[in-house]
Amino acid sequence: QVQLVESGGGLVQPGGSLRLSCEASGNYSTIYAMAWHRQAAGKEREWFGVINTNSGNTNYADSVKGRFTISRDNAKKTVFLQMNSLKPEDTAVYYCYAYTVRGNFWGQGTQVTVSS
Repeated sequence: QVQLVESGGGLVQPGGSLRLSCEASGNYSTIYAMAWHRQAAGKEREWFGVINTNSGNTNYADSVKGRFTISRDNAKKTVFLQMNSLKPEDTAVYYCYAYTVRGNFWGQGTQVTVSS
C-alpha cells in the first residue's frame, strides 16, 4: 500500500508560479512512476504529466509543456510539480497518482486557483 499527500496549492495571480509536492508513505520502493492529473470544476479529470521515479524521465501533455516541470526526490519519497506562467485555465484540483507493482493509488488532491 502507498499513501499520497499533496500540498502546496493555493491562490496565485496569472503569470505566477506555484510548486506542489506529493509525499508518499508506505512502500515507496514499489512505485515506478508518478503522474499528475487535474480536474477543473464541471470537467473530467485529465492527465498532464508523468515521471519515471527510477530514471527521472518525464512526459507532458501539450497543455502544460514548457510551463510545468515534474521532478522527484526519492530520498524524501516526494515528487514535485513546478508550475510557471500560470493561467486562469490552470485552475483545478491537482492530484498525484502512483503507479506501483501492486496497483495504483491517488492522492486526495490540492486546490490551485489562478485569479487576479
